Amino acid sequence: MEPGCKIKYFLYARKSSESEDRQVASIESQITELTALAQREGLEVVKVFSEARSAKAPGRPLFNEMLQRLHRGEAQGILCWKLDRLARNPIDGGQISWMLQQGIIKHIRTYERSYYPTDNVLMISVEFGMANQYILDLSQNTKRGLRAKAERGWYPGPAPVGYMNNPQRRKGEREILKDPERFDTVRKMFDLMLTGNYTPPQILKIATEKWGFRMMNGKPMARSSIYRMFTEPFYYGVFEYPKGSGNWYKGKHEPMITYEEYRRIQELLGGKEKPKPKTRFFPFRGLIRCGECGAMITAEEKIKRQKNGNVHRYVYYHCTKRKDPNCSQKCIEERELERQILDILENICIPQEFCEWAIKQLQAEAEKEREYKSKLSANLKRQYERCQRKIDALIDMRTDGEITQEEFLRKKSELEKEKLNIQELLGKADDKMDQWCEKVKEVFQFARDAKRRFEMGTPEDKRRILSALGSNLLLKDKKLYISIKKPLLYVEEAARVVIAIYARLEPPKTLVNKGKIWQIYSSESRILRV
Repeated sequence: MEPGCKIKYFLYARKSSESEDRQVASIESQITELTALAQREGLEVVKVFSEARSAKAPGRPLFNEMLQRLHRGEAQGILCWKLDRLARNPIDGGQISWMLQQGIIKHIRTYERSYYPTDNVLMISVEFGMANQYILDLSQNTKRGLRAKAERGWYPGPAPVGYMNNPQRRKGEREILKDPERFDTVRKMFDLMLTGNYTPPQILKIATEKWGFRMMNGKPMARSSIYRMFTEPFYYGVFEYPKGSGNWYKGKHEPMITYEEYRRIQELLGGKEKPKPKTRFFPFRGLIRCGECGAMITAEEKIKRQKNGNVHRYVYYHCTKRKDPNCSQKCIEERELERQILDILENICIPQEFCEWAIKQLQAEAEKEREYKSKLSANLKRQYERCQRKIDALIDMRTDGEITQEEFLRKKSELEKEKLNIQELLGKADDKMDQWCEKVKEVFQFARDAKRRFEMGTPEDKRRILSALGSNLLLKDKKLYISIKKPLLYVEEAARVVIAIYARLEPPKTLVNKGKIWQIYSSESRILRV
């Protein structure tokens, strides 16, 4: 240090979070060593700045603050581990060099040497240049290595959820493997999406709350992550690198879904663009196909503002035209689509007293069936035991030499076949009536409540009801066509009979008690066919 100068110092310690600085001492050890150096040499440190930021680009907040305070004269020197702690880019390096040349900085003390304004500027410029070149070389080498990895078929980055980077290999050489803890669960999430009955947030809720799904960091999956997952081509076996470059590679990892499943999900989400959680949920988007070209029906909201200030919002459903840009189908307003769905629900709607009567009748029939199957099962078990006793007796006869080996094998084969037949009959006689009754009960309750729930329910409720109503939904010439599920077709027929009964009731149905109504139902032999 030059004699006669009393300099105050800022101590600057930096550690980047990036890989090039993993060999550098930690911030704490830098401060410890530099504080000891200051004490040995009698340097007055007035402020310590520590930053965990990369120096390869300008914009470090604390570094910039330190330079501003140096300009204000609060200190005249810098104490740092090495020059590359101060700068690894030409802009920051140029500022330090200029301030040193102008005497704003009177002394830079590193652990190895000192720099003064009177020193040859070339030396400090070379050192800053070497630090900057190190960053440039490292960047190019890293990019070249990542491109080579992509060309080998391995995605050069953190594995998407459901996969994992091989922990047994060195960084840069880690292939992507199935995550044994999450792969199957993520596939189940894709399966739910493919049904068309769930939105991504609903699937996320099921996975988190019912399945206990967690990311590798132990935290629940974020809402944005599930949208990103459902739009990620990696899952069907390809990836783009770098992102947005248009360079696509066929991955060597095991695909989780097929390309057709991926396309189906994009149609359900309303397009190939990365979807964002929307404030407006369109209940029927992704459920209906165009009756002309077969593409999915999507939805959009239109806002019309009148001169008097009134604002009107309309939702229109229309063909995406992804399969045929010349598709001639026109859009339909959501209210008209809902009216058509309500008409279909009206056709299967049954009154409460009929629902109660039907379930009671079915339970009575189920009880009779259970009694019959119980007797049948007991009889078959007796036959099975008798057959087994014959086999045991046959073995004893062979052991005692009463029959030949040939006779033994022939008769044993016959008895084993008989035993297998009885086992098969026993399996068919298992009582599954409870399951059947429960399903039929659900069908009747759905028919009873669906119209009311649709009228009063949330958009999510409306979507679930339409999904449960049938399949092969088509929209053509502004008319909705749907293949009603078979059990509901029977209910629709029963509903027509019930309407006919009410039409001929005298006095009106509202004045007839439940017992009388049930008697009338029982007299109609065609009313129950489910």
